[in-house]
Amino acid sequence: MMELFNSLEPLQKYFWIIACCASLIFIIQTIMTFVGLGTDADVDAGPMDGAVDSVEDGELSGVFSFRNLINFLLGYGWAGALLFGSIDKRWLLQIIAIGVGLLFVLAFVFMFRQVMKLSHDGSFQMKEAVGLKADVYLRIPAARSGRGKVQVSVKGSIHEIDAVTDSKEEIPTGGQVKIVDALGNDLLLVE
Repeated sequence: MMELFNSLEPLQKYFWIIACCASLIFIIQTIMTFVGLGTDADVDAGPMDGAVDSVEDGELSGVFSFRNLINFLLGYGWAGALLFGSIDKRWLLQIIAIGVGLLFVLAFVFMFRQVMKLSHDGSFQMKEAVGLKADVYLRIPAARSGRGKVQVSVKGSIHEIDAVTDSKEEIPTGGQVKIVDALGNDLLLVE
């Protein structure tokens, strides 16, 4: 095995070493992710730290990470190792390998963003109830002189929420109302 490796040209050795090391780290990262230990560490950019943070807050969020460095090296190393015999011009081989490495990073960032779109915060937001009809559970005093309760169904689940009204008349238990506005995190305005 070592004889085969020693017979390779220096650039070809370079590509194979990068491809194998990046593959090993990629496999370890993947296993750690499935086990639940796969967290990505922040990179300290020294004096450029503010510039990196501003880039991460924009469209390039998450591009500068150890995981994406490994993704780049994975594409770069394997492209260089596999295309070494096919492309005679070494500068062209390097450009193609860099291009494949960048494509790997873009592909993984795209896949990560698509997976993140699948995650959904299932918590109830009061503003989701605005415009819906609700049943009065406890009478609602007139002119915001006190609180009552309504039951409203939002996305298939029933919520019991405090409510007030601007109406000059009390709304009795069992009545039906329309939710006009969300007043904070625990109060609805109904009519």
